[in-house]
Amino acid sequence: MNPLCAGVDEVGRGCLAGPVYAAAVILPERHGIEGLRDSKQLTPRRRERLAEEIRRSALAWALGIASVEEIDRINILRASLLAMSRAVQALAPQPALCLVDGTQAPALTMAVRTVVGGDASEECIMAASIVAKVARDAELQRLDGQFPRYGFAVHKGYATPQHLQALRSLGPCALHRMSFAPCAQSSGQWPVVSGQ
Repeated sequence: MNPLCAGVDEVGRGCLAGPVYAAAVILPERHGIEGLRDSKQLTPRRRERLAEEIRRSALAWALGIASVEEIDRINILRASLLAMSRAVQALAPQPALCLVDGTQAPALTMAVRTVVGGDASEECIMAASIVAKVARDAELQRLDGQFPRYGFAVHKGYATPQHLQALRSLGPCALHRMSFAPCAQSSGQWPVVSGQ
């Protein structure tokens, strides 16, 4: 019998820009990692330290990504589930069970259980939340270098006042999800630019 259980979570679903990331993590039974909790409750520095410890201690971990183009083509829910599926498929060894944060689960070949509030109650989901958040934040910081006037390194694509002001003044860039209302509403006024 395969006793392995993976926690699965996504990050970036509510953003106006950038890809959606998911992580799948299989923790050992006695992992010894202290301070696991929902990634949103941790400081960036604490998240980064925990992510490093999780990656080092996990029996397996993997990331899955759905691009902005995929988000706009199939919608954000389906893109989030696709990213989760990609993360789980990349795990080696494969788990017998996946615990997925929320109410929606990707179609997988193994047993799946959704857990509402799982990123605050299941350690394997907390670990996935942290790994996904740190990876996506690093990518948005990298992309900030290509689109420096939008503030992606600061807001990571979320609809902050700073980001909305940049959208109003600059128009959307290639990272913006044109299927999201604030970006779509601007598409008739501003050109979609590939860089700044």
